[in-house]
Amino acid sequence: MTAAGLALVLTAAVCHAGWNLLVKRLNAGPELVWLFSVLALAIWTPVVAWFGLGGLDRMGGLDLFAIAVSVLLHLGYFLLLQTGYRKGDLSLVYPTARASGPVLSVSFAAIFLGQAVTPQIALGGAIIVIGVLMLTGGFRRSRRAHAGASLGFGLAAGLFIGSYTAWDAWTVATLAVSPLLLDYASHLGRATLLAPVAWRRRATVRALWTGHRGAVVAIAILNPMAYVLVLYAMTFTPVTYVAPVRETSVLLSVLAGSLLLGEGDLPRRLVWAAVCLTGVIVLALA
Repeated sequence: MTAAGLALVLTAAVCHAGWNLLVKRLNAGPELVWLFSVLALAIWTPVVAWFGLGGLDRMGGLDLFAIAVSVLLHLGYFLLLQTGYRKGDLSLVYPTARASGPVLSVSFAAIFLGQAVTPQIALGGAIIVIGVLMLTGGFRRSRRAHAGASLGFGLAAGLFIGSYTAWDAWTVATLAVSPLLLDYASHLGRATLLAPVAWRRRATVRALWTGHRGAVVAIAILNPMAYVLVLYAMTFTPVTYVAPVRETSVLLSVLAGSLLLGEGDLPRRLVWAAVCLTGVIVLALA
């Protein structure tokens, strides 16, 4: 893995962990997602207009189709994950999705994009996936009756992660669609879809903006940046490298929960964090 690709993905992981930490602190729902999506559109519109629309006049039907599919995949992931959190256990849905996502991403990249998976890449990816899985609690048996539903939603969410990662890699690397434009379209679709929810909960939206304006603006900046950096990395770095390394964002989020939010269990988390970093080193040297 090149130094530039590694730097982009690790920077993206820091951004991803940052906005997730802020979201966790605010402890809001879909209305927060709508609010920061709308703000992201406002903040990033000048950037997209300047850097991301240069080749818009040369786009064909296939490019627009690829963007539309990407929007639908990201929206499907978001809605499915939210449903899983409502009907299942977070402690099962989250680790299942984050562990299965990169495995499926690498598999799809190898099958459909023809990207090679060497033994070292497979080893590094496996180390990271196992580390992330154990860092977030592993497949511990739930005390509730809907453990099966939790695992089902987690695997389905992982399928969406694998699908949009491989699809977006093809879109930006093969079709040369601007990563900025692709991510911008995703925010536009999410803001449109969640508009009815935001309207019904407009009092909560107003309270979020009044009481936590700085945090919401930070999320609106960090959330797009986290994925745009990944997309740019995938223009010259195979998904087989990017998808596993990207999961270090989970490592940072979990450690931030222990250190900044007082969630505890720090010794065990540090052990599995070291395992994840070992996997990153293996991939970086591949």
